[in-house]
Formats: sequence, structure tokens, C-alpha cells
Amino acid sequence: MNTNINRLQKFRTDTYNLLGFAKDSTYDLMDAVLTTRTANSLADFSLSPLFKRQWPSTYESLQDCRPNRSKLMELYIKEIPVTDTSYVTLAIDHTAYPR
Repeated sequence: MNTNINRLQKFRTDTYNLLGFAKDSTYDLMDAVLTTRTANSLADFSLSPLFKRQWPSTYESLQDCRPNRSKLMELYIKEIPVTDTSYVTLAIDHTAYPR
């Protein structure tokens, strides 16, 4: 059990370090997204107890964050268990829309 907690803590720390600017608010937003059952808009995530900021920060964190996409992808892939009998299909959208 302790090994799993340590592994999760390391994964979360490594993810945080790859987020670029606005790490704190982006990390709070990620936690809110992962734990919110239903949301009708992006602002709904600001109501999560895990999002410790005011609602405009949901937009600002997405606008300011510049994650290292290739390093994040490597981190995600490293966490997928490898077995000889299974196939893994990944569908991750890292589309960069022009502003």
C-alpha cells in the first residue's frame, strides 16, 4: 500500500513539474476535473473544494499553462502496465489551437 502511495505522489510531482507556467492553478483545476461528476461549463470546476481559487482562475490557468507535452506523454506511457497478452490503445488530444 505504501508503495502505491509513493508511486502516486511521485507521478503527481513529476506531472506538476512538467506543467510550465501557472502550475498551481492548473494542478488545482486538474484535480477538480478528475473529481467533479458533472459540469455544464468550465466555471463549474471552480466550485470544487479542490479548486482553491476564484472562478476566473479556471480560464487563466488554461490560458497561461504551457505544459511540456512530449514529456507528459512519456510520463503517461510509463505508468501503463505492460503485459504480453494485452494491447493498449491511447487517445490523447494534445491539439494546440491557434490564438
